Formats: sequence, C-alpha cells, structure tokens
Amino acid sequence: MLELVATPVFVVIFGFQTLKRQKTTCPEHNMTDFDPGDGEQVGRALEGFGINLLVSSVDRTVAFLQSVFEFGAVSASSDYALLIFRQRYYQLHADHTYAENPLPSLLPESGARGGGVELRLFEVDPDEAERRARANDYVVLMETADKPHGLRECFLLDPDGYCWVPSVKKELAG
Repeated sequence: MLELVATPVFVVIFGFQTLKRQKTTCPEHNMTDFDPGDGEQVGRALEGFGINLLVSSVDRTVAFLQSVFEFGAVSASSDYALLIFRQRYYQLHADHTYAENPLPSLLPESGARGGGVELRLFEVDPDEAERRARANDYVVLMETADKPHGLRECFLLDPDGYCWVPSVKKELAG
C-alpha cells in the first residue's frame, strides 16, 4: 500500500485530475510547492477531468477505497479527502460541505447514489478487489466474470452505493 504523509483536511476520489503544483508530502509522486490542506491551493492545482463524489461519510468511503483498491490518501478529514490512485487524484466531499450548493437536492433521501454510473478502474485485478471487498464486508453486486466485451470485471458497491468496476483484459483463448 502506498504510504503518504499529509495534513488531514480533504478527500478526493476517482478521476483523471492532475496537479499543476504540489507540496513535499508524497515524494513518490514528486510533489512540490503544494499544500493539500489548503483548499484554494488544491482548487488552483487540479487540471484536466476529475470526479468528485458527494458522500454521507468521507471516512467510510476512504476506508473502502483504501482497503479494496489501495488508494492513497494525500489528505483526509471528515469533510473532504484528496486521494491518489495510479498517479491520478480523486476528491470526496461530505454532504454537509455542500450546504450552499443545489447539487445535494438531487440526491436520494435513502438508497444507493449514482444509479446508472459505473466508476471504472481499468487494469485493476477484479478477483483481488472482490476478495478484499468480501473480506471487509462490502457489497459485491456482480461477481468477477469474463464478459463478452473483452474484460474480466466485477461490480462492487461502496458504502453510499456508488458502483466501482475493477477490470482487466481477459485472456484470449488460444
């Protein structure tokens, strides 16, 4: 598991974001000139496409992503987390941090979130992810199987019901 040293403040999840500037908190990723505990610096540093998930509990979602997929936490608090996975940054925000934003009005009052959305992690061993999910009592929506579209994959639900799909290219029959 990747070990990072950071000040707890934020959480980030699945995305294709990169950072323009960073601070020396993760030498493995050459982070310099960036403080992950400063929201303004985080906002100015992110580039490209990214995914930010609104979650009922940042701590539970971070635990899921770390235990099942081995995401690293750049920084995390009960309000926000900035995560890294394969040199990409992901964000998580607790519901209450969006009190002044209209987006939470679209969330269901109960049940799974993100219905119809698949958060795909390509080149991530689905057999191993399923094993870890089961070991940590997470929901396995669909067991690992070879699919006709050329991937071996499974469907795993995080504590808020977001569907994560780890997959690898299936072996071609010889």
